[in-house]
Amino acid sequence: MPSSESPFVKFTGEATRIVEEAEKRGITLRILGATAVRLHCRKFGTLLDVMERAPTDLDFMTYAKYRSVMRDFFVEMGYVPDDRIITLHGYRRHIYHGKEDKVTVDVFFDNLEFCHTIRFQGRLELDSPTITLADLLLAKMQIVRLNEKDVKDVIVMLKEHDVGDVDKETINADYIARTLSDDWGYYYTFTTNMNKVTAFLKEFPLLDEAGREEVLARTEKLVSVIESYPKTLKWKMRARVGTSRKWYNEVEDFA
Repeated sequence: MPSSESPFVKFTGEATRIVEEAEKRGITLRILGATAVRLHCRKFGTLLDVMERAPTDLDFMTYAKYRSVMRDFFVEMGYVPDDRIITLHGYRRHIYHGKEDKVTVDVFFDNLEFCHTIRFQGRLELDSPTITLADLLLAKMQIVRLNEKDVKDVIVMLKEHDVGDVDKETINADYIARTLSDDWGYYYTFTTNMNKVTAFLKEFPLLDEAGREEVLARTEKLVSVIESYPKTLKWKMRARVGTSRKWYNEVEDFA
């Protein structure tokens, strides 16, 4: 767990409390986002603290079959439903607000739909209390306008975890490659962002040369698996069009 001085202490503690209470009630909830990265990176997560990488909200993924009980659950956990968002978008997303500390909770059902769509059906049982590392990386790298804080999260993930073909404390490159093999747009965004991570890594001050080389080797291994994985006909047809047509979805403003 983060040290007592870490800005993540409140967020990791609260997120874990919510997941554990949900489990007791037979509800499957998993943590997304920066808090999930911090929980997964117990050795090198302190780098996020040094960089003053502070979380701003809590994100969870669950299955659509739990949609009907989610409101009552979070009310009992001390949160206030955002009725406007739930009314307009509740089929895929709920938002709740903390009564006192003003922490906002985002709950997504089945899919994460932003610049690209990540499907979680059958994936939430593979790790706990967070989503898997592969899914965490997919979520980070689907952002077309990737910002520096997300690059830092990815570097810390790759410093802490090796790339392989399983999900247990490993970034499952095979699953990522399979996901991208049917969606050229997502593939293009992901690999473009990996280039941004590599470029930023060269000047990353919190790792020594050996640390940077280790992360670079893992990024290269991941990209190699992605590039060598057989692509579908759909992927190949869309690749011919390239960036002359928009390859991503505009992110909706929920403010």
